[in-house]
Amino acid sequence: MTAKLAKNIGICAPSRAITHDLAEQVRAFAAQNFADVTLHFHEQCFAAHGHFAGSDAERTAAFVAMANDPALDAVWFARGGYGAARMTDAVIQGLGPVASAKSYMGYSDGGNLLGALYAAGIGQVCHGPMVSDISRSGGEAAIARALGWLSRADTSLLEPDLSTATPQVALNLMTLGMMSGWEHCPDLTGHIVLIEEVGEHLYAIDRMMFHMMNNFAGVKAGDQHIAGVRLGRVSAVPPNDIDFAMTAEEIVSFWCARHNIPYLGRADIGHDVDNKIVPFGQLSLA
Repeated sequence: MTAKLAKNIGICAPSRAITHDLAEQVRAFAAQNFADVTLHFHEQCFAAHGHFAGSDAERTAAFVAMANDPALDAVWFARGGYGAARMTDAVIQGLGPVASAKSYMGYSDGGNLLGALYAAGIGQVCHGPMVSDISRSGGEAAIARALGWLSRADTSLLEPDLSTATPQVALNLMTLGMMSGWEHCPDLTGHIVLIEEVGEHLYAIDRMMFHMMNNFAGVKAGDQHIAGVRLGRVSAVPPNDIDFAMTAEEIVSFWCARHNIPYLGRADIGHDVDNKIVPFGQLSLA
């Protein structure tokens, strides 16, 4: 189902928390630049339970409440980190029909929920900026991009080389690899897969590509056959005491060639303020 333009946007934190000050920054920016949009921050965004923005039960309840609220048009993720996978089973079980009329946007660890929603055919799922991106240098551009897509469906904000002929998804490489074999992992047969990564050694990128291709490139009978791979930005790569001697792009190209999967070049996504919007599935610009 195609979601309607979002004028009332619910914000919850499936992973880590944000501060009230950060929320007020985003609320003020939206009021000045998107006067027709109202942001609704769930109090759970500011909760603390160790690493997480509240317990698994609290994070689940917040997400389900917003997804099932007919007064809200979209659910926007506050921040990544880690935690979304721990609540996904309960979230999918708790969603009702209203949830299918909404847009959902996030990236990074939130890809666990985005992938599960896409697998279940719930709503319009998008890889795109999160509320916490306001804290990055130049972060207002990322917030404007997210709100511009959710509230206006401005196609100029999309990743510029998306296919209109082939469905696609965009996910963090680590998140995608961990999802493989999970009951909520979407069927990526025939999809172009856009990947990005942050804070991982190059040998870890190589290991994750090995894992991804073994699960999504038709290595064994019955495996999913993806249509191609595009590489977003791989940032904040830690130094290694022995040079891996391959760039991230060379690693991805290597594994694509090894499994006869087209490597389709770079993608304008990543853990940064330039992260462009990628709606999951078949793109229609009508």
